[in-house]
Amino acid sequence: MGEESASAGGAAVTLRSLLAFEDGHALRLLCAPAAPGTVVRRIAVGLDDLRPGQEGVLLLAVGAAPVAGTVREAARRGACAVVLGEADEGLVPAARDAGVALLARAEGTGWAEAAALLRSALSYVGAGRVEDAGPPPDPEAAPSLAVLAARVAAYVKGSITIEDTRLRVLAHSATGPGADALRRTVILGGRVPDWRVAELRRSGLLRALWTSPDVIHRPADGDSPERLVVAVRSGREVLGSIWAAADGAALAPDAARHLRTAAGLAAPLLVRERLRESGTAHRREAALRGLLHGLGDLRTHAWSLGLSPDAPCAVVVAERRPAGRSQDRSLDVLVLEISALRPGTGVLRDGDRLALLLAGEGAAADHERAVRAVVRDLDAAVSSLPDAAAVWLGVGPVVVPEEAAWSHERAGLVVRALREREARALAAGRPRPLRSSDAAGVGASLEVLRLLDAVRPVWESGAGPVHDLVRADLAGGGELVRTLAVWFETGHDVTEAARRLLVHPNTLRYRLGRVRERYGVDLDDPDSRLLLALAVRLAAPPAS
Repeated sequence: MGEESASAGGAAVTLRSLLAFEDGHALRLLCAPAAPGTVVRRIAVGLDDLRPGQEGVLLLAVGAAPVAGTVREAARRGACAVVLGEADEGLVPAARDAGVALLARAEGTGWAEAAALLRSALSYVGAGRVEDAGPPPDPEAAPSLAVLAARVAAYVKGSITIEDTRLRVLAHSATGPGADALRRTVILGGRVPDWRVAELRRSGLLRALWTSPDVIHRPADGDSPERLVVAVRSGREVLGSIWAAADGAALAPDAARHLRTAAGLAAPLLVRERLRESGTAHRREAALRGLLHGLGDLRTHAWSLGLSPDAPCAVVVAERRPAGRSQDRSLDVLVLEISALRPGTGVLRDGDRLALLLAGEGAAADHERAVRAVVRDLDAAVSSLPDAAAVWLGVGPVVVPEEAAWSHERAGLVVRALREREARALAAGRPRPLRSSDAAGVGASLEVLRLLDAVRPVWESGAGPVHDLVRADLAGGGELVRTLAVWFETGHDVTEAARRLLVHPNTLRYRLGRVRERYGVDLDDPDSRLLLALAVRLAAPPAS
């Protein structure tokens, strides 16, 4: 039989908070509910367990036929969500029409396991032990961090806060009578306020924190007391930070030493805090990946990320030049910067590339301006890093969540255009162009790349003199292809092309003569010249 929700005496339990409790391996969300804040009050097992007049029932469809009629009947009897024995995408339209969520057991998960998981989640979340968008906390983690904060405060003779990389307060020591107003604001708000984050960024302290291995000292300034801060790391990964503030008196002379020791002790506790959030992170990453690549049910992905259907969104792609140095941290710093600038930004990392989904509210034009400001800040952050690899930032258009894949595609094309422009500028001895832009900033280059991508399969399946030339020359080192590329780029200017190639103009003329004599390609014929120009641009594999 079904069981009543613990929410009767505690917090309201939404479907999103219920799903955040588990790690995404037992239940699969096929279709989001019509109402984003759908409340679950009870779990029912089988259609016969649905009681007339009730609402907010999550039905485990045990023994029911997996047909559209089952979904519609469950909705009629008050179900807000239906869990199927196995995934059936064909029932999604019926669920949408009925306004209910549709889930399925993962392979290898039995009904008893699914029921036990959901009942535990309903009891746990309803008791108020977990926020709507967060997973259940590890009961050991927060007290341990709090004890550490109290002990360190006693050693350094000041006040302590332990924060994650999003500048949320995970633990703090007791607040004394001499605590400054900023510390009280941070503790009461549960995170560093936006104005303070902006100040830390402007002063360079935040960037120094994420990149420096040692304790950073900030002297007293007006009403702001002396502060020490150190990053908590696991290897090269930054997990958070520990802040010490003078609390009515000077910090202990050896406070920095105690803070360094505390950072080492805090690392495993913050790793545990990260693991506590892994269930929600797993679901968010799967939803974000689906949304950015246009895979699966896009409305359901947007719902899982907490996005309203008409929220303005834009995708920013950041791509690092392959560093060849394992210590390059440019993308790591970008992730930390965006976490501080806009908490909640969707971040997807694949090798040397980041995709950022920035969602907002209000008009698209306002969000577009906000995104441009964020990109300027990110560009400034990574440009200031010493010896960091080059990073290009491409901005996609503002769209609704279901069109995020298009914004992602355009942002990626902008990055490719920026990279190619920089390569051409360097080859021509011109100043390096900007490394961040939107589609308007790269002009026709964007459409040229789209056309090249479209024509590539046609070229690769073709044959003839131009194909023979390109394939044979690339097999021999590609000297002729590189020569033609520069010749086309300079508008057939032999003198300028020879200068860029560091050869005599007669050498260049000789190479062009070989195109006709050896391969029979007439450079005076406009069709042959057009095909050869395309072939040269397509000679290298497309950038992903």
